[in-house]
Amino acid sequence: MSAPPHDHDHAGHDHAGHDHAGHDHAGHDHAGHDHAGHDHDHGGHHHAPPDRMTRAFLVGMILNVAFVVVGVIAGLRAGSTALLADAAHNLGDVLGLGMAWGATVLAKRARSARRTYGLRRTTILAALGNGGLVLFAIGGVGWEAVQRIGSAPAVDGGTVALVAGLGVVLNGLSALLFARGREGDVNIRGAFLHLVADAVVSAAVVVSGLVVWRTGLAWVDPAMSLVVSVVILHGTWKLLREALNLILDAVPDHIDAVAVQAYLAALPNVVGVHDLHIWSTSTTETAMTAHLVAPWEKCSPRMIADLSAEMKRRFKIGHVTVQIEPTAVGDDCGQAAAGALR
Repeated sequence: MSAPPHDHDHAGHDHAGHDHAGHDHAGHDHAGHDHAGHDHDHGGHHHAPPDRMTRAFLVGMILNVAFVVVGVIAGLRAGSTALLADAAHNLGDVLGLGMAWGATVLAKRARSARRTYGLRRTTILAALGNGGLVLFAIGGVGWEAVQRIGSAPAVDGGTVALVAGLGVVLNGLSALLFARGREGDVNIRGAFLHLVADAVVSAAVVVSGLVVWRTGLAWVDPAMSLVVSVVILHGTWKLLREALNLILDAVPDHIDAVAVQAYLAALPNVVGVHDLHIWSTSTTETAMTAHLVAPWEKCSPRMIADLSAEMKRRFKIGHVTVQIEPTAVGDDCGQAAAGALR
């Protein structure tokens, strides 16, 4: 993917401390990034080892495929739309996990001259796709439930409860595989929420199956489907909103952009800050660019290195690019009109 649309004059940038073996960055000093071998510390996040996440995706997909097969067969035999909907939702999980897995693999591809950020943003697209799949599944469940709620056929509640209980176990185990890595990656969190939602769906279907089994009230089966759909919709909305914000280069939720600008403005010798941009380059990495107005003679590589380290510590921003502008010309910068964030 091409770099975000920032119109910077990079002559005179100070990016302290980056180790760019084989690259001649005239006038650039990149702070605190060792790019050799693409070993990134993504803004202070600690992520599960890639091989563990690969196993998590593979095991999660196998478990969900197994439940889809069992759920469809049992749902048809028991006459349960709730169980069929649960199986359909798990099929969405298989597709979603496959998308997330593929995006995670693509994100590790080396960057190129055309895609200077590599393919990291595929993780964002996968997160958005996962949310869309959940909404699609909810729509199918809701439509079928409305169709059947007034004239529900006989349902074998015992079979429904037994098979749905298996779904709770399988989805719960699958979700645990992603629990550790979900905090630092919206893509992994999407997979985790997807599986947790399925476990909740299955638990609700267990309840409805037991009620139908004990009372013979077949309408409980589609009614429970509607209740579950509302619960899943509520849990999915935040994921979709976060993924959309990432695509639109919005400031990540965990970062206060006004606080970042205030910190930069309070640095020694800095008399102005403008053209500040903070965005996510993937679901795990955050970048920042800013113009600092300060006297040339009072700036040093150490100042930029300390700034970069502090941005990572305070705000979890791992890729910092700063352009120093002399006080005499700072107000004439073409981006100065951006002013302070509001």
